[in-house]
Amino acid sequence: MIDLKGKWVLITGASRGLGRLAAIQMAEQGCNLILQSRDVAHTAALEEDVKKTGVQCRSFAADLNDIPSVLAMLEEIDKLGVDVDVVLNNAGLQIAYRKEFCLTPPEDYVVSFNVNTIAPAMICYHYLPKMIERGFGRIVNTTSGIDKEPEQAGYSAAKAALDKITRDMATKLGGTGVAINLTDPGWCRTDLGGPNAPNSPESAIPGVIVGAFVDDSVNGMIFRAQEFSGMSLSDAVSRANNL
Repeated sequence: MIDLKGKWVLITGASRGLGRLAAIQMAEQGCNLILQSRDVAHTAALEEDVKKTGVQCRSFAADLNDIPSVLAMLEEIDKLGVDVDVVLNNAGLQIAYRKEFCLTPPEDYVVSFNVNTIAPAMICYHYLPKMIERGFGRIVNTTSGIDKEPEQAGYSAAKAALDKITRDMATKLGGTGVAINLTDPGWCRTDLGGPNAPNSPESAIPGVIVGAFVDDSVNGMIFRAQEFSGMSLSDAVSRANNL
């Protein structure tokens, strides 16, 4: 398992749910954190908590449905003058469940693709060249296992597009020291998953962060977080490296 102590990690959707849990876990590994949410007030308490562990932490605001806002945030992060070596594109939005799926409005697709596909893609495009130049980097994009549910067409289509983009980018990274992979947290009781989901958010740890610690030869994989539930991080990484 690679040592990320002292590395800077950008986590989107860090204010709650899986993003918050991932931030705590990465801080426990000695990583410095950059936390994204729609309002820096949403991550203020988390920022103070992780700083108590001895790591550095900064918060930035961006609305992932507003792509210019995302690009502006990336420019602000650049002003920190630090190398972002790990990106956890955790943030996601399931806009609606349309029982009358043939009445799905076009806005479902527009918003879903902005948040779940275009925003994480822009973040990848921003950091990948810098990672390749330095010879090190890890990106983990969050996908979904939803399938054959036209009631959630906007969300599932956007995640499928992110899968395709991620796997295509992975084919260009051999020998660069950079790895880009996907994680599927499973259906968890988060604000997105709702109260009826079968899995606790904690069950997705360490699966949602395992891609940050894998060998650079591991590219374009989907790590299904529930398959790592209950494992130590080191054991989970060893398993991920051998999938």
